[in-house]
Amino acid sequence: MNNDNITRRGLVLGGVALMTSGCTPAVRQTLGPISSAFAAPPGMDPRLRRQQVPYSGGEAAGTLVVNTSERFLYAVEGDGWATRYGIAVGEEGLTLKGRASIERKEEWPSWMPTASMMKRKPRLLQYANGVPGGPNNPLGARALYLYRDGRDTLFRLHGTNEPWLIGQAVSNGCIRLTNEDILYLYDNTPLGTPVLII
Repeated sequence: MNNDNITRRGLVLGGVALMTSGCTPAVRQTLGPISSAFAAPPGMDPRLRRQQVPYSGGEAAGTLVVNTSERFLYAVEGDGWATRYGIAVGEEGLTLKGRASIERKEEWPSWMPTASMMKRKPRLLQYANGVPGGPNNPLGARALYLYRDGRDTLFRLHGTNEPWLIGQAVSNGCIRLTNEDILYLYDNTPLGTPVLII
C-alpha cells in the first residue's frame, strides 16, 4: 500500500445501515469521507480511527502488523508510514503469534463458534451449525483468513456488529475492526499479504 492507492470511496451496502467508525484527520492526511450511515460510534477515541501514522517497525511495505497489546493493526506503507486501525482483541485473537499470510477473503462471511468458544460459553451451542453472513453476523461485513504453512490458523481479521468494542479486550473472536475499516482493509489487501502478529 502506498499513498497513491488511497482513494475516496463511497460505501453502498444495498441500503443496509451499519453503525461503524469513520476517518478523522490523520498525521499526514484524511483517508476519505464516509456517509452518515457509517458515522463513528459516539465517544469513540479518535486514536482508534483509521489514520496514517509514522511507523518504524522495520517490516516491509505491504505487511500487516497486528499488535494485540496496543490494540492496533498497522498496514505498512513504507517510507516510515503505515495506516493504523483500531482493533478489538478477542480471546481467540490472543492464541496466534508470529507470521502468517492472508490466503482467503470473504464478503459477508458466515460464522461458526469454535469448540473452545462453545466450551467457555455453552449458550453458543445454539450456533454450532453456523450463522449465515449478514448485518447480524458477528464477523461483520468482511473477513480476512490467516494461514500458516498452507493451513488455516482459524485466526481472522474481521468486521463487527459491535463497533463500540473497538480498543477493548473482548470475550470472544479474533481481531475485530469496524465494518467501515474492514471494508477498506479488504479492498487494499491482496491474497498472499504477509501478516505479523505480536
